[in-house]
Amino acid sequence: MDFSLIKYLTGFFIVAIAAYQIAKFLQKKIHFPLITGLILTGILAGSSFLGFIPDYAIPKLNFLNEIALAIIAFSAGAELHLEELRSRMRSIKWMIVGQLLITFILSGIFIYFIADFIPFMQEMTTAVRIVVAMLFATIFVARSPSSAIAVINELRAKGPFVKTVMGVTVVKDVLVIILFAIVFAIAKTVINEAPLNLNFLLVLLLQIGLSFIIGFLFGKILEFLLSTNLPFTYKAFFVILIGYTIYLLNHWVVYQANLSGFHFELEPLLIAIVASFYVTNYTAYNHEFEVILDYISPYIYIIFFTLTGDSLSLQTLIKVVEIALILFIIRIITLVIGGIIGVLAAKDDKKYTKIAWMPYVTQAGVAIGLTTMISNTFPKWGHEFETIIIAIIVLNQIIGPPLFKWAIKYVGEAHQKQDFKKTDNKNQAVIFSLDSISLALARLLKQQGWKVKIVTTQKKHNVKDIDILQVDTYNKESIAGLDLGNPDSIILLYPDDEKNFEIAEWLYETIGSPNMITRLESGAYAQKFKEIGVKVIEPTAAMVNLLDHMVRAPEATNILLGFDKDQDTIDVEVRNHDLVGLRIRDLHLPQDVIILSMKRRGNTVITHGYTQLRLGDILTFVGSKESLDQVRLRFEVS
Repeated sequence: MDFSLIKYLTGFFIVAIAAYQIAKFLQKKIHFPLITGLILTGILAGSSFLGFIPDYAIPKLNFLNEIALAIIAFSAGAELHLEELRSRMRSIKWMIVGQLLITFILSGIFIYFIADFIPFMQEMTTAVRIVVAMLFATIFVARSPSSAIAVINELRAKGPFVKTVMGVTVVKDVLVIILFAIVFAIAKTVINEAPLNLNFLLVLLLQIGLSFIIGFLFGKILEFLLSTNLPFTYKAFFVILIGYTIYLLNHWVVYQANLSGFHFELEPLLIAIVASFYVTNYTAYNHEFEVILDYISPYIYIIFFTLTGDSLSLQTLIKVVEIALILFIIRIITLVIGGIIGVLAAKDDKKYTKIAWMPYVTQAGVAIGLTTMISNTFPKWGHEFETIIIAIIVLNQIIGPPLFKWAIKYVGEAHQKQDFKKTDNKNQAVIFSLDSISLALARLLKQQGWKVKIVTTQKKHNVKDIDILQVDTYNKESIAGLDLGNPDSIILLYPDDEKNFEIAEWLYETIGSPNMITRLESGAYAQKFKEIGVKVIEPTAAMVNLLDHMVRAPEATNILLGFDKDQDTIDVEVRNHDLVGLRIRDLHLPQDVIILSMKRRGNTVITHGYTQLRLGDILTFVGSKESLDQVRLRFEVS
């Protein structure tokens, strides 16, 4: 048994855990990209600085790279949903031409002509310079689907521009892996001084064709695994094992070919992409497969990016910073040109020409994975190649996401929550829909001192005691013309989940109400409502839960429902500056009032007597109505 491997693995996992904590700290404090933090921590822990992971340990840990590469390829293939791409296929097609072919060709030409300024390329022959420039160009084309999705989710972005970006990002990464397989095979042949003839072309076609077939078979294996009744964690483990098996199969093929006196190998990344694509588009287990990948990917990325950093030299990184900056600028220029050509060829909106390149700056898993393969295959100059690419990727990681965010906002496809404007006019509510329940709720709130408005499409009604706002239909345009004021609460009771969600989303983006509530007619929109912070009441479930609480805690439920006329519950925000910094034990509350809970910046705080109040804290009190009125006055008025 190889105890040295166990020692290296143990040491590496300790470093990886520390790297993750450091990266999370940097992300939180200075908004540093998580991947960049992992890589830089890995560099510091590596042999060129602290020496926690020595140089001779890296080759023994290479199997971790292979596992990670397989999962990265699985994730790239799982993003390729054919049905979602069809509506923007023309734009996607031409933008891929611009961002793939134009960027690849122009950046390759640029790098070839500046080869004398790249230290490790200076002594290369013309043929080798050409293939190394092609390898650089291939990496330049790669993008990061995970980074794009993170930005889109953060901004809740949607629209034609975003749909095109996601289509191009995912399809391009698949095509990049195919392009890399071709360029990589050519590079190995040229650098090893083997002839580029018909036999080489036939072998290359056989490698790619066989990889497609084996990828389909691995897709079938994944389908069988996902169809079993194994526990979720077991399935996740076997997905990782299947990914590594792809690389083990390739090693076996290479070994057998060498025994026969010729070189032949498969394309593991291509096999993984095809397998994942099959599961995603042609089986009933696509959702479960994506959930498994989402579950295991964070752990895989921590290992992969930390190990990538460990293998880099800090001294080399410092030495290549200048050339990395030049290549970074070259890549940006080619992206800009490619974006303009893509927009013009697709006949998209001309305003996209200025920003079409911005979504494709960020790079991550695929780019680093391909770079790692080059580094391992060409150790003479590969490590310096890898260091330059990592430096470029770090720059891309820093400026890429802000550029993409700006582009989304520029085209008007961001749907972020509007900051809620607090006013002194508290206790205002707007109810959408006019029926017996909404009227009863409005009158009950009014009895408690609330100002209530009801929005309805009904033209005739006999309501005199509630402020009624009439609209022709429930849509953004009609609601925009209403004087809703600045309500604390929005209640959506229209018997159509789609309409309620449309209203909620628009209010989320324009008013930013801190408290939105809806009655759910079916489960289809439950998750969508929760994503924008709408509290969902499903009538049947609410009744069951209410009965459950009546059985287990009748007195508390009586207070909550208002059955106990002498007791009530209220939420109060700390707005009195005189109370800021005061400890709870020193509040001198009325004898019949107690604190049930406390929220600070949306998070529940576990309180004790020494908890100090801060401006904006929201406390939930229970007590007599008279005493609660005193508490509200004291906390909300300076």
